[in-house]
Amino acid sequence: MAYTNQREAYGRTLVELGKENEDLVVLDADLGGSTMGKYFEAAYPQRHFEMGIAEANMTSVAAGLAQTGKIPFTNSFAVFAGGRAFDQIRQTIAIGKLNVKICGSSSGLSDFGDGATHQCVEDMAIFRAVPNMTVICPADANETVAATKAIAEYVGPCYMRLNRNDYPNVTPEDRPFTIGMPYVLRDGTDIALFACGVMVGVALEAAEALADRISVKVINVPTIKPLNRDAIIELAASCKAVVTAEEHNIQGGLGSAIAEALSRQPKPMAFVGIEDHFGCSAHNYPELLAYMSTPKYQNIRKWRMTK
Repeated sequence: MAYTNQREAYGRTLVELGKENEDLVVLDADLGGSTMGKYFEAAYPQRHFEMGIAEANMTSVAAGLAQTGKIPFTNSFAVFAGGRAFDQIRQTIAIGKLNVKICGSSSGLSDFGDGATHQCVEDMAIFRAVPNMTVICPADANETVAATKAIAEYVGPCYMRLNRNDYPNVTPEDRPFTIGMPYVLRDGTDIALFACGVMVGVALEAAEALADRISVKVINVPTIKPLNRDAIIELAASCKAVVTAEEHNIQGGLGSAIAEALSRQPKPMAFVGIEDHFGCSAHNYPELLAYMSTPKYQNIRKWRMTK
C-alpha cells in the first residue's frame, strides 16, 4: 500500500515487521499518536512500552532491551530523540554498538506551528558526529517503508529522521533500500544536485523548471552516514558543478557530507539549506519553507552575522 505521509508509512511498517519478528519492540515518549507508534501499540500491546515524557529513560531501556536480543525502535520528535537523550545514545548505544533504532519524527521545519523549540535543524549533524551511528533521511513515504525494513535488518545503532507532513512520493514504490547508496532520479550533465528528505521533490521541481536553460542531474541521498564516497565522486564526475539541498542546517548535514566526499576531487559547490538559523512558527508548512528562502529571511541572517 502506498502512503503519502512518512509517519504513517513508518508506523504501519512497524506493525508489518512486528508480525514477522517477535523480537521487534517499540518505545514511545508520550507521543505515540504523533509518531504513529500507536499502531504498534494497538497490534502488539505487550511489545510496546509507553515511557512518558522521558526520552533519556526510554533510550536507556531500549539499550537494555537490545542487550537481551530484542530490536527496539524508539520514537519521539527529532528535537527530543537526540537532544534529550544524547548522553544515553553516546555512552550506551553508540559506544556499545547496540542494536537500537532511533526515529526522530517531525524533523526539520515540518512541525511548522510550534516554532524553533520543536523544529530540529541540527539532528543529522549531531548523529553524523557519533561514531558507529548510521543516519538515514528517506525522501518520501515510499522510501520510508523500505528504509524502515532495511534498518530493522541491519545490526547496529541507527537514526532515521522523518517529516511530519503529507507530500507526494517521488521515489518508486517497493524500490529496494541499500544503506549507504545514493541514486539518480533525473539525469543531467551540467549540475549534480544532491538532495535528501523533502528536498528531493523540490530538487526535481527545480530541475524541471530549469530544463530549458541548464541540465540538472538530481541524486537522492537517503543515507547521510555511511556515505559511499566512490559513488558520490562518480555521480559528480560528469557535471561541471555541485549543489546540495537539505531541510537542515548546512553546517554538518548533507552538504558537509558531500563536500567531505568530494574533497580530493573538488568542484564548484553551493549549499541550499538553513544557514545557521533556527526556525519559527508559521500558519502552514509551505509558508515556512517559502519564508526561509525570501530576501527578508536572508537579510535577517546577514544582520545577525554582523553582530
